[in-house]
Amino acid sequence: AGLTIVSGLAVGIDTAAHASALDAGCATVAVLGCGVDVVYPRANASLRARIAARGAVVSEFPPGRPPDPGNFPSRNRIVAGLALATVVVESGEQSGALITAEQAVDQGGDVFAVPGSIFGSQSVGTHRLLADGAAIARAAADVLAALDVERAAAQRAARKALPASP
Repeated sequence: AGLTIVSGLAVGIDTAAHASALDAGCATVAVLGCGVDVVYPRANASLRARIAARGAVVSEFPPGRPPDPGNFPSRNRIVAGLALATVVVESGEQSGALITAEQAVDQGGDVFAVPGSIFGSQSVGTHRLLADGAAIARAAADVLAALDVERAAAQRAARKALPASP
């Protein structure tokens, strides 16, 4: 749909989100929980280079700042602030994804959760979000419809057609 994917470059769902955006020719923004010059996680070094070449790698931390656990709630706040919507794909009982969702709600953003197996430990958080009122995301179409992306794209096209002068 031409949207920009914003995520935290963590191994797992973040990796898949960033890589999928790049593979689809879309932009992606990686928000780091360390200095922008620190390569973390190392497993995503090549992905980080791809993002830097075709998207953006950003951090509020000064260069050289290591990836301390206390940095990640701030990173999640920025992810939530940059995004139109937060989609939580997996989440244990306590996770950074839940912090991001909470930040999104606090900032007035939309939160979506992907339901999972009732027996899976990585579905506990998403099910709690759904119980608390998050919108269900069974497919990308659910998110796109809720954000009314087609209408927004039509409005952007219409604005471009208007004369530049008042």
